Amino acid sequence: MRPIIAFLSLAIVLVAGCTQDTTPDAPEPESEVASALSPPDATNAAGLEDGVLPMGWRWRFDRGSDFTVGSVDTMDTWFVTMTPGWHITTEPAGIFYHPASVGEGAFTASTKISLFDPGTRNEGYGLILAGRNLESEEQHYLYFLLRRSGEFLVKLRDGSQTEELIGWTEHEAVEAWTDESEGTITNVLSVTVGGDTISFSVNDEEVATLEKGDLATDGVVGLRLNHSVNVHVTDLSVTPAS
Repeated sequence: MRPIIAFLSLAIVLVAGCTQDTTPDAPEPESEVASALSPPDATNAAGLEDGVLPMGWRWRFDRGSDFTVGSVDTMDTWFVTMTPGWHITTEPAGIFYHPASVGEGAFTASTKISLFDPGTRNEGYGLILAGRNLESEEQHYLYFLLRRSGEFLVKLRDGSQTEELIGWTEHEAVEAWTDESEGTITNVLSVTVGGDTISFSVNDEEVATLEKGDLATDGVVGLRLNHSVNVHVTDLSVTPAS
């Protein structure tokens, strides 16, 4: 049974309430409009309640679109607002993003993710950036992932093809799941795009740097979660260089 089952009753009540109060011709509440059009806010400044599917977010799974996403525990992927941030429990692997969360030029993209007990699974979780054409066959994004064994990965997706830019590499900055871990482990991932370089950091320690070269870095910033991971995302932010 998933750790998030305690929130099931709340989620069902909230979803039912939203369904009863909404009609096709009714205008959306101002807070929901702001949430759908503005970059995601982990503190829920737009007024969204905990336990409901976040407004404005989109997702794409590696194995097609025939999967359910929502705030009821029977969904293939459980995705809810849970202040601060969002709780996501996946079955299929895929990406989760808000179209208004965009990095351009020189910027730092960052996320703070807590991983719940993965058991024996060693699946990746982390950031995407440079996202474009995310709903088409020409999808493109760069991704920076961690996994329970204390390793990181940098990879590029271009359409149906993927390329490892840095293969799975162990680093002491990455908090790994061990026999002594209790409840969750938490890591902060950040990617800083400068003039000629892209640097990757975990828990404020740089773990790798790539020459930018002809790599495209402008685009949507979001999350990538492989299959069967249970995480809480406390922060997802894009900060332009000063």
